[in-house]
Amino acid sequence: MAKILIIDDDKMLCETLTDMLTQQNHNVSSAYTISEAKMMCESGQFDVIFLDVQLPDGDGLTLIPELKTTDSKPEVIIMTGQGDPDGAEIAIKNGAWCYLEKPYITRDLFLPLTRALQYRAEKQHKASPGILFRNEIIGNSPQLQKSLELLATATCSDLNVLITGDTGTGKEVFAHTIHQNSSRAVDGNFVVVDCAALPETLVESILFGHIKGAFTGAERPRKGLVRQANGGTLFLDEVGELPMHVQRSFLRVLQEHRFRPIGSSVEEESDFRLIAATNKDLEELVKDGKFRKDLLYRLQSLVVYLPALKDRGDDILELANYFMAKLSLRYKVERKEFSPEFIEAINAYSWPGNVRELFQALDRVFATAFDSTIYYAQHLPEAIRVESAKSGIRKTEPPPTPTDGKPENISRLSGWKQYKADVEYDYLQRLLSATNNNIANACRISGLSRARLYQLINKHDLQKTHT
Repeated sequence: MAKILIIDDDKMLCETLTDMLTQQNHNVSSAYTISEAKMMCESGQFDVIFLDVQLPDGDGLTLIPELKTTDSKPEVIIMTGQGDPDGAEIAIKNGAWCYLEKPYITRDLFLPLTRALQYRAEKQHKASPGILFRNEIIGNSPQLQKSLELLATATCSDLNVLITGDTGTGKEVFAHTIHQNSSRAVDGNFVVVDCAALPETLVESILFGHIKGAFTGAERPRKGLVRQANGGTLFLDEVGELPMHVQRSFLRVLQEHRFRPIGSSVEEESDFRLIAATNKDLEELVKDGKFRKDLLYRLQSLVVYLPALKDRGDDILELANYFMAKLSLRYKVERKEFSPEFIEAINAYSWPGNVRELFQALDRVFATAFDSTIYYAQHLPEAIRVESAKSGIRKTEPPPTPTDGKPENISRLSGWKQYKADVEYDYLQRLLSATNNNIANACRISGLSRARLYQLINKHDLQKTHT
């Protein structure tokens, strides 16, 4: 028996599906809006969720990531009254099990449900891959956890892995972690190839090596990086920059694990595991004729996407604390503290350079304010402080015009600024009380950004009441 939630504003359809599923001994609940569904998922655990696309309070597709990160991690089956290929793509990319059209749902319901429950049962009873040594991968946000689950999967086999994500998200750190958690870490090397920095005239020599006298300047034989990775892991960083003529040569090496050094008539072998990384859309490069489709197929046996830092919530502060502790240990000084304004500023910033930019900014703060025991927002680079200041400015709506025709008693009216301040203070007190001072929940309920919420808390001197 499975616990199933149906999210659809069509009550007749909910009743029909409930009757069908109950006859199969499933425990079925229904929600008619996104907000109602969220409340039910917070208080209950579901194995499978049937989710409508068009709901009264929003697009159901936007709810998938949140549903997938609840404690029970349910399988999500999308229902829609209109076939939409783009919607199907969004659903699958967000982790939905499948995409069903409503006109046929009573006919097509049970097969995908059975398969989803079988998959869920196998996943829950699968042996754990063991302890994952995370090295310098810091954070516990739901977005990062999804990437870590794929990383754990990658450590259990020799599948080729493609790591994607923006610049500075930590692709090389992830690749190195996969290697260190695999059996190849015992005797094999982790060999890095920076494809963006390879001189085009020497790229084949660097990868495959050469014999003495193979070309002008080859005064001694050279072992290529592919050979150095024998028994270990070969990491192709920025693989989208690999020249087309080298892509053809490397494809054969990837298929056969055999290569011929430049100038040699003898082939050599290399038993390497391949991990590649890119911040580019390789499928677009394929369309533009700048990347081989067959090579892309070989690279993406398993794809791990790394989220941008701005999407990782509380990981920003955790990363900042980790890096500052590391600097304090290196220079043998006392641990530094962050002021609330400092925390507010780093949380408000968009971090286009991601983790790399965060660490560079903190490195600068540490160097320029070496003698300070507490860091304030003023210590941060100007660009970060400017963005934080802008995020704290919100346009205020004019007060509503009375519509009942009755004049207000002027003696009971306070000034607009004082009235607004009183309302803000009262709302913040009730918000923090209702969420038990949980800032993440308070942001979700109020719709305020973390930075704005911290500004209002500081403005009304509520620091002592929140955590």
